[in-house]
Amino acid sequence: MQLDWSALGQVAAVSVGVTVAVVTVFALGVLGLARVEAAREENGTGSTVGLTQAGLCFMACAAVVGYGIYLIVPQFH
Repeated sequence: MQLDWSALGQVAAVSVGVTVAVVTVFALGVLGLARVEAAREENGTGSTVGLTQAGLCFMACAAVVGYGIYLIVPQFH
């Protein structure tokens, strides 16, 4: 049996790429929360932009995780 190493390499590359992208988006969400906290400490009110950024980033991460679970669990198909 011959193993197709290029297919394995492609799967590894896509996995690493998606992992880096999700971690980056999650980090941007944490940055948004940090902006909210910094605005609260500075003037007593939260930052709407930071809160929106955090919410969108965390929703995107949840969507990617949900899609991954959908692909893994056969009962969802």
